[in-house]
Amino acid sequence: MKNPEFDSLVPEIAFDRRSFLVSTLATGFTLAAGPVMAQTAIVTDTAGLTAGEIQVTTGNGAMPAYRAQPAAAANPAVILVVHEIFGVHEYIKDICRRLAKLGYLAIAPELYARHGDVSQLKSVQDALALAAKAPDAQVMSDLDACVAWAKANGGDTARLGITGFCRGGRTVWLYAAHQPALKAGVSWYGHIEGTPSANMPRYPLDVAAELKAPVLGLYGEKDQGISVADVQEMRAALAKAGSKSEIHLYPDAPHAFHADYRPSYRKEPAEDGWRRMLAWFKANGV
Repeated sequence: MKNPEFDSLVPEIAFDRRSFLVSTLATGFTLAAGPVMAQTAIVTDTAGLTAGEIQVTTGNGAMPAYRAQPAAAANPAVILVVHEIFGVHEYIKDICRRLAKLGYLAIAPELYARHGDVSQLKSVQDALALAAKAPDAQVMSDLDACVAWAKANGGDTARLGITGFCRGGRTVWLYAAHQPALKAGVSWYGHIEGTPSANMPRYPLDVAAELKAPVLGLYGEKDQGISVADVQEMRAALAKAGSKSEIHLYPDAPHAFHADYRPSYRKEPAEDGWRRMLAWFKANGV
């Protein structure tokens, strides 16, 4: 989709525009995430909402995405929701509905649709392998396409925010360095550093001095994949850059502590993080 007013803010990034392998979103929860904890999984209804699957025009075809927004609101603020390695499944859709209940237009694009079908994944290793196929440059472009869709469909992209979980949390930091129209981001346990590759050449620590919008990072001290030392290094890099970004570290929280459908869920830090996220968006004009 071409949108001259918005496209003028989008840096030119080159990547391989491969075609989409899947055209619809998965239903239910992704099997690769493990057994669903039905007793803790939050279910948000669609009463008062316009919610469901949409198709977002990109440079090489239509990308499936989930959208939820208040049915009666005019020009709602826009929040991009970036999924974990498990794609846009029921948890991510519910996040969109929760935000819509609060007045936002929330969009979650299926960023792996060109590379494979998340509904067929059976293990975390499968999910990691699929996620690794999506180049960061392509992800940035696809998120920009979602913003263009929101603008063309009544969203107020002058009040643009982004939040993401796990791999999506990493993406939040990168998008804050990429998109000058962004007002604020919230990263839930997004990896801070790692081994560069062709598809993922840089990590949040590499872009700490380039952030165009403040990011709130929500992390757990018990995370097996993101060390406290990593968090402290990111804090130091943000301070050195004079960034308004902040990181909050939960002492007893593991990775994926917000994922209410998984055994990793921790109710208190999840709910506290949600409150902090909403306050961060409000304080930064989203």
